[in-house]
Amino acid sequence: MAELRNMSVTDSRTRSATRRVTAAPDTVISAENLTLGYGSFVAVRDVSLDIPDRKVTAIIGPSGCGKSTLLRAMNRMNDVVPSANVQGRLLYRGLDIYSPRCDSVELRLKIGMVFQRPNPFPKSIYKNVAWAPKINGYRGDMGELVERSLQHAALWDEVKDKLHQCAYALSGGQQQRLCIARAIALQPDVLLMDEPCSALDPIATARIEDLIDELENRYTVVLVTHNMQQAARVSDLTAFMYMGELVEFDATETMFTKPGRQRTQDYITGRFG
Repeated sequence: MAELRNMSVTDSRTRSATRRVTAAPDTVISAENLTLGYGSFVAVRDVSLDIPDRKVTAIIGPSGCGKSTLLRAMNRMNDVVPSANVQGRLLYRGLDIYSPRCDSVELRLKIGMVFQRPNPFPKSIYKNVAWAPKINGYRGDMGELVERSLQHAALWDEVKDKLHQCAYALSGGQQQRLCIARAIALQPDVLLMDEPCSALDPIATARIEDLIDELENRYTVVLVTHNMQQAARVSDLTAFMYMGELVEFDATETMFTKPGRQRTQDYITGRFG
């Protein structure tokens, strides 16, 4: 049983941490009055939302509004920040992510992450994909797993004849798709993406967006993006955050055509942000 080492939790929340809740059948991740901070600074304040299974959920908002902090909390990436703290609850299929019962390593096998900039290992393309399954004891056909992961990341046809070349020889867009292949090689349930196209050119961005459409058939995808057009193109639901607060969360079509809050309307129409 892993213990929470880097995140401080209120006593009352800890006492209830092992209690499971009954969420909607299709809810994968659920935040309940979630507040996240670093020291005395509050980055995310009192957020509640339910992320459904096999959908793409986009989180939008201006810089510094807490989007990435909320995303990183979903697989406890904030644990590496000594001053990070959490109040409220964040649940993955009913289990509190920050309870002592939750092993952060096992959690990250279920909830993978793709970062803003491609970060392939200084290894071959093959070893980039095979590394995590290997150290986690994968017993199947590794070659088949690597091929399937690269196919699911829409990269196989481009690299199948150079699997043993260094990943650094790939273009930026290819490297990002390799990082996606590396994440899905662990066969996760959820894939978190923190502005995965911000460092890419328009052509590579279009490839990643097409890939997200395909990934939705196999995974729950949560996407942080500054690009509102991208959110409108690829997501099923959109959460708008402003100054650490969740302003509105609804179906993407509704958010971009008939938002329920004036602040959402102002942001989407470019009046601020």
